[in-house]
Amino acid sequence: MPYISHAELAERPGARELAQVATPDGKAVIADDLMDATLRGLDRGAWSAEDIADADAALRRIDDAVSEADAVIDGYLAKRGYAVPMDLSAASTRKLIAGWSRAIARYLLQKDGISDEKTSPIARDYRDAQRLLQATAEGKFSLGADDPQAGGSAGANTDVRFSFPDPVFSRRQLGAFR
Repeated sequence: MPYISHAELAERPGARELAQVATPDGKAVIADDLMDATLRGLDRGAWSAEDIADADAALRRIDDAVSEADAVIDGYLAKRGYAVPMDLSAASTRKLIAGWSRAIARYLLQKDGISDEKTSPIARDYRDAQRLLQATAEGKFSLGADDPQAGGSAGANTDVRFSFPDPVFSRRQLGAFR
């Protein structure tokens, strides 16, 4: 099961962007509402069979990018010792990993884009996801409170102790100053 659903992709980055980058070469860009209906699994009876076939081809391209993104994520997580694919029952973990999957898939779909790598928000999100995945693999970043690799239950490693020197002046020493 992919880490991000078609409906989540329809919300962000949206059907328009996905239609622009996933439409098969040599074809007209798929209509936004058709791409949205394809992503959400809605009725597409109002469009021609050729348009629906193009939308299905675009969806396969999107699925390939998501699959590749999920494989990259699994590679980093397996390096840390996680059982992959991850069980996404915890909401915080699910949102985090879905965000990584979205960022990597968007980058993979826009490889042929003409935007500048240094200023592109898509490239920035991709680099951020890679950086966090690397930190997770090294044990410097946790997947949240339900992280199985975090070591014990929450609060188990929070032994706090304070140390301070003996006081310089005491009540007895300052008694003559009253």
